Amino acid sequence: MPIIMGILNVTPDSFSDGGAYASVEDAVAAAQRMTAEGADIIDIGGESTRPGHEAVDAATEMSRALPVIERLAAVSDVPISIDTYKAEVARKAVEAGAHIVNDVWGLSRDADMAKAIGETGAAAIIMHNRVEIDGSLDIFEEMKSFFARAVEKCLVAGVGRDQIVLDPGIGFGKTLEQNLAILGNLARLNEYGFPVLLGASRKSFINKVSPSEPGERIGGSVVTTVFAALAGTAIVRVHDVATHLQALRVVDATGAAA
Repeated sequence: MPIIMGILNVTPDSFSDGGAYASVEDAVAAAQRMTAEGADIIDIGGESTRPGHEAVDAATEMSRALPVIERLAAVSDVPISIDTYKAEVARKAVEAGAHIVNDVWGLSRDADMAKAIGETGAAAIIMHNRVEIDGSLDIFEEMKSFFARAVEKCLVAGVGRDQIVLDPGIGFGKTLEQNLAILGNLARLNEYGFPVLLGASRKSFINKVSPSEPGERIGGSVVTTVFAALAGTAIVRVHDVATHLQALRVVDATGAAA
């Protein structure tokens, strides 16, 4: 059964929960609720990565995320992930108490990221992403090449193979058809030789299939978590922890999970 990563965006503009946590206290309380509901990891992000988001500098990102990481690490043993593609933010987040660096650009945006992860001893989540969408690509071959380059960067920088997780990047640099092909064939990602994380919760591809606002996409999100369980995916990154855990327990009880 996949373990659950709970999403905690401490941003004003994330697509689903932007602005929901106005203070450090609110954010930490939300993290503790998710942990109580069954989250195994809390993923904290200080910059939105939604389509059309406004980029922020490292100082702004750290001013949002670091106080939450520090406070949560002081009151909880839950592993903390920092959702960032900036090496400076990654270093400071690990110093503050984070254990994992979740890079939505798969170490391709900041040349210092692999070194930062290696030197801090953090685990690395490498997400596939593209600047431009190209519907002509064989998306699995594209991901395979992308991941091979990123993994090599990690290994050269001293990140252990057992500290690397791959994320196909649902909704990032892909057509709807490519996103759906990945979801329908998740088990193929296991061939790349590393644990896989699936982050499909409330994403816009659900809206394209079944028109809905982010908060109305729980049904579609849960289906992707069931796909993940059946495919042997290691981690699911979700907003609605208790709902997804219930679905995973039912799948697990059937004995159908990979």
